[in-house]
Amino acid sequence: MLRVNVICQGRLKEPYYIAACGEYLKRLGAYCKAEATELPEDGDVAARIPKGAYVIALCIEGEKLSSPALAAKLEKLAGQGVSRICFLIGGSDGLPESVKAAADYRLSMSDMTFPHHLARVMLLEQLYRAFTITAGTKYHK
Repeated sequence: MLRVNVICQGRLKEPYYIAACGEYLKRLGAYCKAEATELPEDGDVAARIPKGAYVIALCIEGEKLSSPALAAKLEKLAGQGVSRICFLIGGSDGLPESVKAAADYRLSMSDMTFPHHLARVMLLEQLYRAFTITAGTKYHK
C-alpha cells in the first residue's frame, strides 16, 4: 500500500482546520497509508523526509495540475514502484530554496497565495479526490 506523508511547517491551532485534516486523513486510509507531520514554523523539513521517499514540494513556482492530472501522476508513480510519497508544505515564509531544489517535483495549487494551514486542508482534499478518481468512485464530479 502506498504511504503518503504530508510534512508541514507550522502547527494547526484552529479547530476547523484540525477537524478538516483529520477527516481527510481518515478518508485517505481507505486508499493509502496517510499521515501528516507537524513541525514548528522554523522546523527542519529536510530532516523529516523519510529515506527513499519521492518528494513533492508545494510552492507557487511549481507545476499546476488538475485533479485528474494529479491522480494520473500519483498512479504513474505507484506504477513505477514508488512506495512512499512525501509532500512538503512550508510555513508562512514558504519552503527554503535548498529544500525545493532537492525535491523530485514542485507542485503549485494556484497562482494565488493561501495560508499554509489552509493549503494543508486543500492538499489532503485533493489527495483524497485523486485516489477516488483512480478508484472510479463518485466523489469527483
